[in-house]
Amino acid sequence: MSGFLKQSKSFPGTFWAANTLELFERWAYYGIFNLLALYLTNSTESGALGFTQVEKGMIMGIVNAILYFLPVITGSIADKFGYKKVLVLAFGILASGYYFMGMVSSFTSVFITFFYVAIGAALFKPIISATIAKTTNDENASLGFGIFYMIVNIGGLIGPVLASELREISWNYIFLMSSASIVVNMIIVLFFYKEPDRTMNSDSLSKSLKIVFQNIFNVLKDLRFTLFLVIIIGAWTVYWQYFYSLPVFIEQWTDTSALYNSLFKLWPGFAMAIGTDEGIILAEKIIALDAFLIVIFQVIISTFISRFRPMHSMTAGILINSLGLCLAAITRNPFFLLSSIFIFSVGEMIFSPKILEYIGKIAPNDKAALYMGTQFLPIAFGNFIGGFISGGVYDNLANRTRMTRDLLGINTDFELSLDQLSAKAMEELGMNYQELTDHLWNLNHPGKFGIVLAGLGLTTFIALIIYDKYFFTKKA
Repeated sequence: MSGFLKQSKSFPGTFWAANTLELFERWAYYGIFNLLALYLTNSTESGALGFTQVEKGMIMGIVNAILYFLPVITGSIADKFGYKKVLVLAFGILASGYYFMGMVSSFTSVFITFFYVAIGAALFKPIISATIAKTTNDENASLGFGIFYMIVNIGGLIGPVLASELREISWNYIFLMSSASIVVNMIIVLFFYKEPDRTMNSDSLSKSLKIVFQNIFNVLKDLRFTLFLVIIIGAWTVYWQYFYSLPVFIEQWTDTSALYNSLFKLWPGFAMAIGTDEGIILAEKIIALDAFLIVIFQVIISTFISRFRPMHSMTAGILINSLGLCLAAITRNPFFLLSSIFIFSVGEMIFSPKILEYIGKIAPNDKAALYMGTQFLPIAFGNFIGGFISGGVYDNLANRTRMTRDLLGINTDFELSLDQLSAKAMEELGMNYQELTDHLWNLNHPGKFGIVLAGLGLTTFIALIIYDKYFFTKKA
């Protein structure tokens, strides 16, 4: 403990300011992102937008792919014009973007405003990572980045939990909350954030960008390394379904009242705090369990897996992560769902940090930074492909709205919400809601969607084993 306190005192004020900025930014972003799939697809009578699963997949997948690709450009902008100036610009975009996201309702306007938000997030993302790097040293860097990663997940936990409470009042309050969080960041950056010491970039912006893209091109000419990046796309494609598809799956198929009732018997106050007046636990609060588990267990798991080769840890983590998501998407049992999310989180805590470590170990000594700079590419493509999986694939295999329409013989273009369709089906078939759910489940087997995710994860796992054995001679 004394060592921790001694090291923590070695960080300058800008380090703590950067972590506070990260806390509120993640609070704002995940406050919306964890609920976005539900906001886009839930019925308009609930205050949501009533989009199709395909439209949801396009908005989330394409925009987030762009968000993860843009830092290659925005990092150069920050180096050219200064961190503090670009942070002020980023927060101006984010605060206004989150506000306007809650004001628009058409597919085009939502896509544009979310894309606008992505620009702000992409401006912010590389600056904070660079600030942490520049305000730590060889002695305290491990602790510094550990604190940073913990802060990321604390923000990712607080934001969705508060947003879940607010959406029971009005969906619009979620966007106001996120906008207000960014306003707090604007105050922090203006009064408490000091530009860290750095080498000023005297090149023109166009020349800086040209150098960046040339470096990426040179790295990707290493075909064996490029093959690794392509394989890893599969892992990220599966991972993002946790946010793109699982919230919808839980809300459509899982009765969380049994979970609420059991929790109420053990701890009534806590059950009432996280549950609704109807005695259920909303999907986004269950999804937030992942961030909670990471905050609690990441250090323990990172310490345990440090004894293994990064490739071995990474492949095992990808398999465990995919298995957890598969199990979550093939069950309607809320207790089994929680166990599945725990498995998913363990896999994430194993494979996600190991990817960057692996890249650092296999990269040529004089090109480590260049190779590490490409790690965003599979994340971006995983988002892009994941958007389409959560759209068309989910719609065909697991979308209860489409299945209920088919059951009633209603044209898919006929606009009725899931609640309206369910009421109509219960009336025509003489069933209650639980009986209708059982009938649709047994008739359509929506758990097939989970099998698809497991198949993609298993394929990635096998491909990495083959790659490690036959395509890359430098073991790591």
